[in-house]
Amino acid sequence: MQAFLSGRRLAATLSCAAIAVATAIAAIAASGDGASRAVPDLLAQPAQANVRAASSLQLSVSRAGKRLVSVGERGLVLLSDDDGRSWRQAKQVPVSVALTQVQFISDSLGWAVGHSGVVLHSVDGGETWQLQLDGMKAATLVADAARAKAADGDAAAAKQLREAEALVQDGPDKPFLGLHFADASRGWIVGAYGLALATGDGGKTWQSLVGRIPNPGGKHLYAVREEGGRLLLAGEQGTLIRSGDGGASFQRLVTPYTGTFFGALEVTGGGLLAYGLRGNVWRSSDDGATWSRIELAQAVTLSAALKLADGAVLLADESGRLLRGDAAASRFTPLAGGLPTGLTSLAQAADGALVVSGARGVSRADPAILAAAANPAAVATPATSNAEAQK
Repeated sequence: MQAFLSGRRLAATLSCAAIAVATAIAAIAASGDGASRAVPDLLAQPAQANVRAASSLQLSVSRAGKRLVSVGERGLVLLSDDDGRSWRQAKQVPVSVALTQVQFISDSLGWAVGHSGVVLHSVDGGETWQLQLDGMKAATLVADAARAKAADGDAAAAKQLREAEALVQDGPDKPFLGLHFADASRGWIVGAYGLALATGDGGKTWQSLVGRIPNPGGKHLYAVREEGGRLLLAGEQGTLIRSGDGGASFQRLVTPYTGTFFGALEVTGGGLLAYGLRGNVWRSSDDGATWSRIELAQAVTLSAALKLADGAVLLADESGRLLRGDAAASRFTPLAGGLPTGLTSLAQAADGALVVSGARGVSRADPAILAAAANPAAVATPATSNAEAQK
């Protein structure tokens, strides 16, 4: 019962970008052994050719040099070589599970994560993919790390080991929801129930970060981002976690908001920006010591953020509204021209156009949309109390 309630908790807080993942978690937790036997089949079944792939639910899009790569439901990977004007399916994807995020660090090297704890890697710009990790292997890594800490006499390791062994018993049903690679070697992945792993060899091997990250109760982690050796993790119940030493140690940041953050990023001038449910956007100009809320005109969940080529910060909500901010994210202006609803991810094409993934596939918006103001600016306001922040 507790597993099912946890699945429902995830479903209640996830944005549209991961609704398919949340639904699968709740179904697996509720239906017992019969459902768990079906999950490995999806891990073994390659993504199928689909004539409607271009209009399928797509959860993340990334630049791979001049190419664009988008990932989504049923292992569907889409590629565009004309700045998002047309799309085709990748040649080979080894799984049929939902893929929740994709990132390329060059025109050839990329990774994707998703349901059932999968990590995929491509060396040819997304044409073909190889499975690097699945949920069973990930759970085993977490359990092995907890077991080693318990053997060393770590007082907190006994509880961590019980939780890790439960992950192994559950099977490969836990999704990864966020990833970030700093280069061809160093990468991090995070997901449901506090799962977090790191690699130093491009995904050939992984190490558990569970227990090293201050995340009591295993709160869901939705995003991880690295800039200049500093890591930022964002999750539910106001979770913001930072590492200033590339993941060697972690510290929890305290914010006035106790709802869900779906992402966070560093901005010009040493500032931090975090965004999430019901239009909540919070900014710190002193490295997380204090926070101010940016008041928006509508309380719609913010599902994506992007740093544009000109240095501006772009926010998007699930209604398709875009807000453009300056490089310091101190002021945001709504842009004219709406995008499709159910928006999940943003990328900027090589020609400057905005490319958006969402519930009905991937779409392209002309570069002019990024400069067309529609309404007065929204600015940061003084920090409110925790009770007010949850509204």
